[in-house]
Amino acid sequence: MAVERIHWEDLPAGTRAAVEERTGAVWSAKTVSEGLNSAVAAVLATEAGPVFVKGLHRDYPRRWNQDMEAVINPYVAHLSSRLLWRVQGEWDVLGFEMIDGRHADYRPGSADLPKIVEAMTALGTIQCPDLPVKVAEHRWRTYVDAPADLEWLKGDRLLHTDYNPLNVLIADDQALLIDWAWPTRGAGWIDPACLILRLIGNGHRATSAEQVVESLPAWQAAPAEGLVVFAQACERMWEEIANGNSAEWIRNMANAARAWAAHRRVITC
Repeated sequence: MAVERIHWEDLPAGTRAAVEERTGAVWSAKTVSEGLNSAVAAVLATEAGPVFVKGLHRDYPRRWNQDMEAVINPYVAHLSSRLLWRVQGEWDVLGFEMIDGRHADYRPGSADLPKIVEAMTALGTIQCPDLPVKVAEHRWRTYVDAPADLEWLKGDRLLHTDYNPLNVLIADDQALLIDWAWPTRGAGWIDPACLILRLIGNGHRATSAEQVVESLPAWQAAPAEGLVVFAQACERMWEEIANGNSAEWIRNMANAARAWAAHRRVITC
């Protein structure tokens, strides 16, 4: 469920003052409309230069999203936006390096797709650090037929997992992976699979979506049976989400997951 967005000016004076201790005076603030997970999402023009801020109230149930972004950023800053500072009090606010870019275009034939694959190739070389991040076999445990199926999802790679095109920026002719609220340890091929679902949701057929990621080493090593397990888990997960939320983008993702699971079952048979 999306978090209700508020403006920079709506934050308590103490929170704004704590931010200005890091940035100097804030001259203006522009609220960003895109995104689902942050109550505050804004570009600030400050004495220290432009900065992107995102934040949640300390009592918000999923404030741990902020923790995840903060702990993982040092390991992915070269593929993302660098975390500059963090303010914690009544509000938890992260300040990121401002990236002058645009959201990725996932449509078939987009020139952005090879750039995204290049970024994912680099990410695939990163072993997941010893941090309290989620693990794949735990995240999808309720959507498999048997506990033994979870063995396919285990691995030591650092995964992004949330390839909503809003989370991929194109800047300086490269793709940057932002919004690391769901970093996960697991099998490297899970990230390409997560991208495939988003590609199908943006107009690709299952076959062409898989062709986009076919050069990724992690995808080439993906076990056919494991892909079926994960595809079916995603189908069940998105169906469950859609049953509780009728938003169009959620229905779209449920349809995409259903299409990919059917494709994977046909290939395996």
